[in-house]
Amino acid sequence: MAGNSRRKGAVRKDGTKKGQVAGSGGNRRRGLEGRGATPKAVDRPYHAAHKRAKAASASATGAGRGRSTAAKRRDEEGPEYVLGRNPVVECLRAGVPATALYVMIGGTPDERVSEAVKMAGDKGIAILEAQKSELDRMSTNGLHQGIALQVPPYRYTHPSDLMQLAVDSGTPPLLVALDNITDPRNLGAVIRSVAAFGGHGVVIPQRRSASVTAVAWRTSAGAAARLPVAQAANLTRTLKDWAADGAQLVGLDADGDTELDSYDGTGPTVIVVGSEGKGLSRLVRESCDSILSIPMAGPVESLNASVAAGVVLAEFARQRRAV
Repeated sequence: MAGNSRRKGAVRKDGTKKGQVAGSGGNRRRGLEGRGATPKAVDRPYHAAHKRAKAASASATGAGRGRSTAAKRRDEEGPEYVLGRNPVVECLRAGVPATALYVMIGGTPDERVSEAVKMAGDKGIAILEAQKSELDRMSTNGLHQGIALQVPPYRYTHPSDLMQLAVDSGTPPLLVALDNITDPRNLGAVIRSVAAFGGHGVVIPQRRSASVTAVAWRTSAGAAARLPVAQAANLTRTLKDWAADGAQLVGLDADGDTELDSYDGTGPTVIVVGSEGKGLSRLVRESCDSILSIPMAGPVESLNASVAAGVVLAEFARQRRAV
């Protein structure tokens, strides 16, 4: 029929009949189709957001029940990085359990870098070359000086074990408890002072407290490797347990009822330090046997927490040397 434009067996101009043509089966067309929206971060297994969501889900459903909070936290934490030539050398000298030493390619080495590389090699620590950009990503301010030390998450001591270690030392226990200290630099400075003045260790709360991170490692200049640090689930209960064992609990406060000059710190003593702003929390303060103030000549209202701890530790160390 003349009006029918769709005819079977249409004939080509060259006189041949049009037959079936082998095609791609639609594969080429599908290959050009869009892949859809990019999955959300939480839906990508390799993304940190996915790992955080998975950990939160496991916690909500009771996964990992029976394991301590500290153990769960260790599993979630990644490695820490100590940055800078002096801190790296001090940590290696102190025997920090490092896993890798990163040295910048094209950097200007000095005797500290050479010493760090030699010590790392002697200890069997992996020595890796790194681009400046890679070291920049390890730090928040780029102050790495071309070197970084990777250390695993810190392993805390149990509070009862910390006191036992102090008792077994052969000298009267001298410990420092930190309350409301949230700056890791203060924690690192206190650890360094405790080690310098013959103290036996530091205890911190598990929650709302600075922990032994890379910043604390750096500030302690490696002392965190030599000095045990304990985490207490309940700081007040831990202090009361130590008091029951015979330790004197000495809180520090500018308005204390006892001056440092008149206090005898030669016996088993726990120095309890609060933050510069909040001071000691109510329950911790009520647990203390004495509240010490540090005599000052100038009009300064209060000292930084780590400085105050260092002053008291130095005085108690002097008293103990004189016994």
